[in-house]
Amino acid sequence: MSTAAPTVVGPFVKATASGQQDACVEVAPLSDGGRAVRDSKNHRGPHLHFAPAQWAAFTDSVKGGAYGS
Repeated sequence: MSTAAPTVVGPFVKATASGQQDACVEVAPLSDGGRAVRDSKNHRGPHLHFAPAQWAAFTDSVKGGAYGS
């Protein structure tokens, strides 16, 4: 049995807090509810896929201060 990889279903966006900086990551929604992340300097380059539970765990840890301020 083969399952298709989720596809990007929305635009990649950069955090507004990053301003005009180019050394950022961009995030886009995936068809399975997860997120894709790519380097803002390389729009045609590879991107990482995160399942919904993985993305939720990451964002919860960021909100909880796990990575500093």
